[in-house]
Amino acid sequence: MIARPLVLAMAAGMLVAAPAHARPPTLDWHPCATSGAECATLRLPVDWADPAGETFDLAVARRRAADPAARAGTLVFGPGGPGDSGTARIETGIGRFSAELQRRFDIVSFDPRGVGRSHAMPCGPAYADPVVHSQAEFDQRVKDNRALWDRCRDTYGALFDHAGTASTVRDLDALRAALGESRLTFHGSSYGTLLGEEYAERYPSRVRAIVLESSVDHSQDTGDFLRTQAWALQDSFDAFARWCAETACDLPRHDAHAAWARLMADADRGAINLSAWDLTVTAHRYLYGPDYATLAATMRTLLDHEPAERAAPPPPVSAVFCNDWALPVRDYRRYAQELKRAQTRDLRYSAGVMAVGMCLGWPQPVANPQHRLDVHTRTPLLQINARHDPASGYNWALSVSHQLGRSGVLLTYAGAGHGSYNSGSGCMRAAVDAYLIDLVVPQRGAVCPA
Repeated sequence: MIARPLVLAMAAGMLVAAPAHARPPTLDWHPCATSGAECATLRLPVDWADPAGETFDLAVARRRAADPAARAGTLVFGPGGPGDSGTARIETGIGRFSAELQRRFDIVSFDPRGVGRSHAMPCGPAYADPVVHSQAEFDQRVKDNRALWDRCRDTYGALFDHAGTASTVRDLDALRAALGESRLTFHGSSYGTLLGEEYAERYPSRVRAIVLESSVDHSQDTGDFLRTQAWALQDSFDAFARWCAETACDLPRHDAHAAWARLMADADRGAINLSAWDLTVTAHRYLYGPDYATLAATMRTLLDHEPAERAAPPPPVSAVFCNDWALPVRDYRRYAQELKRAQTRDLRYSAGVMAVGMCLGWPQPVANPQHRLDVHTRTPLLQINARHDPASGYNWALSVSHQLGRSGVLLTYAGAGHGSYNSGSGCMRAAVDAYLIDLVVPQRGAVCPA
């Protein structure tokens, strides 16, 4: 299946056959083209089960510790998405990290295989609305998905089938070794937490400290995945609705629930320029920050039957996500049942619907199927999660915390949004920095105020 030769050279790097006696991978640092950071590539196997086979170049970026005399080591950042660029974070978004972390650590990140400058594979679905409404549409979606994947394999070869997190875990360990670090100090964000979780599971003795910001719970089957994603979005919308009532927001009677119900009805009858799915995407977009004021203003615009901007964030990279998640749905009847069970009081859909639709028809079994974590590290992993997170909900945080047991500690931010280190909470930032620098683990059950 993955034996096709790779004939395409990408601008981000060539996929080539490894020499018979390849030396251990090394990093040759040089100034990045557009910033004050340093860049390098790390040549790694496409298939870790065949280390002498085809290779690809993993793009890496670094900023050195501002105070070399106080340097505590190297902090590796795991980007989210899947599909986010870690090198861009280092080159243009280093402000994500506190001045103290920048002073004490070399901060390094990378573009995961199949992303950005690491041989990008733009193989996401082309449709704007992922919701399927009939058996005929279901069959067509499966057909379209499989045609897309076949084209991607023809273009990108074996890397397409080895783009999941299980392979990236091996890439991360090779990066750790190339950086000269005996143990890994890591901060994973959103989808990057799956990389941190599975690294700790595979290489527990090589973990120094791992932060999991907005944890992904990789133990959910199809139905539970949809239901837990729906719960997270509804929980965040409820927090927005409370804000709306408390601040007398610009919605009729300051009632976000009633306003949303009216908008869904308007969308269903074509009275506004957004579909029901577009409304879901709009909610996600403004609950991420969160940006409650803009969400309320957008809803008010639509209630007045004025056109609003259609928010359509790019879907996850299918080669990564569908390698990581077994979300099989046999037919439209099962699909419709699962969607109905996942509906909540206000919200008909969640981002989970996009994920399931994107992977309809993916060959089973997947490369990195869901499972409960089995982690045993000397230093507990530090989870940080907002109480109201629309994507990696607090329900996921609690589940991951339970799976980690003594090998994890959950620090809760009592506010809202996807991500909490940069929430503006000095409590959160100070706790994470103390953990990464001095391995100070917060007390179990600790909460930082909003």
